[in-house]
This record gives sequence, structure tokens and C-alpha cells, in this order.
Amino acid sequence: MARKIGSRYTANQILGRGSAGTVWLGEGPEGPVAIKLLREDLASDQELVGRFVQERTALLGLEHPHVVSVRDLVVDGNDLALVMDLVRGTDLRTRLDRERRLAPEAAVAIVADVAEGLAAAHAAGVVHRDVKPENVLLDMQGPLGPGGAHPALLTDFGVAKLIDSPKRSRATKIIGTPDYLAPEIVEGLPPRAAVDIYALATVLYELLAGFTPFGGGHPGAVLRRHVTETVVPLPGIPDELWQLIVQCLAKAPASRLRASELAARLREQLPTLAGMPPLDVDEPDTEAEEAATDSAPSDPAADRPRERRGAVSLVPGARPDSNRDTHTSMRVPAPDELAGGARGTARAPRAAGAPRPGSARNRASARRRRLTLGAVALTLVTAVGVGTWAATSGDEEGGTPDDRGSSSSPASP
Repeated sequence: MARKIGSRYTANQILGRGSAGTVWLGEGPEGPVAIKLLREDLASDQELVGRFVQERTALLGLEHPHVVSVRDLVVDGNDLALVMDLVRGTDLRTRLDRERRLAPEAAVAIVADVAEGLAAAHAAGVVHRDVKPENVLLDMQGPLGPGGAHPALLTDFGVAKLIDSPKRSRATKIIGTPDYLAPEIVEGLPPRAAVDIYALATVLYELLAGFTPFGGGHPGAVLRRHVTETVVPLPGIPDELWQLIVQCLAKAPASRLRASELAARLREQLPTLAGMPPLDVDEPDTEAEEAATDSAPSDPAADRPRERRGAVSLVPGARPDSNRDTHTSMRVPAPDELAGGARGTARAPRAAGAPRPGSARNRASARRRRLTLGAVALTLVTAVGVGTWAATSGDEEGGTPDDRGSSSSPASP
């Protein structure tokens, strides 16, 4: 059912839903547009409406081939909406859900596009703060690039900043998507351009591996991993590309590349990646799966293939997953909680069907081995004891006369 958005736009059809609002296919004075209508509770927040108006100039001035441009911001009664260019295509999450992982050449080409868009935004003083596959759109009408990749455009600029009002994110709250949050955000520092680089490197890792480097399990565990754990190398990609990923996932923001540098370095990698197939690595177990396995180690169902974690998509009917919701509000972990995690990553890629080192499955297997070895040792000890008893009895009752004489008779004078 069509609805009016302000005096200039009409929303005709829902394209998708996110945690911050609904995306509509709409019509404006200059033709088709995409309209992101924010939730009613957000639209009724007068503080947020004021911030919305303040950000108008910065958002409307952001123009780049790899950025979905904001054409207008509408404040009308209970409606708060961003009117954006309409991209004829799909989002990167949908493609990733369909293919699980991409060939390295296509993955790098897509991320290079996004990095160029971020470079333009950062030069204009705009930080995205919520870079993730759901916010990367693929223009299916654009020319194909390296690896057959469609042009990629970053969308939802400004939404995270608008939602992140002081009332919602005092020192005890985090606004963002757990899998892609930079460590400095988890530690309560203000977001700078480097948080977008960290998130984009996480996206590149996910496109290559099929899972994020620190995701899985409870959001609190994910936040801790960002701060305490290091990323494990992905097998099968050139070392120079891996070093780029590692540098952009550095815990220290100053150690990461700028967006323009990352885009240029990724473009340089494309010739070496031509024709390379997608990587063949298994997704690590999540903490929830480990707990279920640990509670029932003998359950045959534990050996069945596990369903991959879901994701929020801009496609109607997609199942939500709180771990990937946009603008999830979470408590900032205390320093002792952040320091409580094991050093080194707990989510290393592993061989198909093999338990991850340190996981509940691995610990259960180790316990079974210890019990088996204990039983064997007990059997051996028992056997040795029986043998010793038999030998001692034989000496006492069946020794030779000479032996008995030599041990009991006195010497002759």
C-alpha cells in the first residue's frame, strides 16, 4: 500500500527491513528512489530529530560512484526518512548467504570499491561506523569488474551516528554490529575513520572465509575477542594480501591503513588473484554449539552438519540474528572481563569435521582419552601386583632346599 513521505515522495513497496527501519521503493520528483523510513520510536525522539537536521548538509554533500548518495532528509510528523539513490541489485549479505564465500579476486574487487567510497567519505569528515555486508549494495546493472564482480556501493551513511545519541549510548553502551566492531569502540573510545577500516577488513575476511574472524556465540564473547584475540591466517591466499588484512585488523587504530591506501593496495593484488577458486576452510564451532556438545558428548546428533549462523538481510522474510542487527545496544565490558579471554584466537580455520583445539568437543575427547589411559594403567598395575604376589608366594612355599639351607643354617665351626 502506497504512503506519502513528506510532500515530495511516495513509498510504494517494501524492499527490506532492518533494525533501524524499513527500506521502501519510492517515487520522487526526479524518478525512482529508495526511502529508508526510520522506526517510529526513533522518529518521536526530538533529540534525534535535531541531530538528523544537523547532519543534513554533510550527508547531502557526499557524492561518489561507490557511495549510495542521500538525496534528501525528510522530517514530517511521525516520519523520519532518508531518501537515497535507487540501486538496482542486491546487498552483499544476500550474495554471501547464497555462495557462502567468494573467489578472492571478486572479494578483493568488491572491498576495493567500498574502500574508495570510504576514502571519499573520510575526506569529507564522515565516518560510516556500520560497515558490513548488509550495507554494501551490488549494482546488477553496472559493468562487471575483476572476477565478475558487480560494482559495490556503500549505503546507510549517517544512520549509526544519528541513532547513537547520548541518551542511547552513554559510557555504558555500544552502538554497532558485534562482528564488525573495532576494539577501540569496545573499549569506549570515540569512533574515528579507523573503525571503518577495521570493519571493512572484517568484511574481506568474511568474503574469503565464509565467517568473521571473531564472531560466533554470545555478543559479549564476540566483543572480548575483538580486544584480546589475534586473527589466524587463512590458508591459500597470497601472503601480501594476508598482511594487508592483518594490518587493517590491528588492535591499534594508528597501525591500520587509510581507506585510500587500502583501495590502492587491493587493486594491486587483483592480477595475482585471477582464476583463484574460493578457499576451502571450515567454519569454527560457535560457543553455543560447543556448550551443547559438552553437555551431551555421546549424542549422535553432535556429528551432524551444523547450520550456519544467520544474518539480517534487506530481503523480506529473512530470519533475524541479534548478533548481526544494526545498532545493537550492548553494555561495554569491564576491563577485567576484556582481560579474561585467552590470548590467541579461538576461531582458527580447521579441517572438515575436526574439533577445534580447546573446544568442548576437543576437551571431551581428551577426557575420554585420559579415562581410557587410566583404565589401561590400572589394568597394568593390577597385573604387576598379581605377578609379584605369585612370585613371592612361590619363594616362600616352593623354594629349593639349597636356598632354604643357605638362608637358615649356621656356619660349621
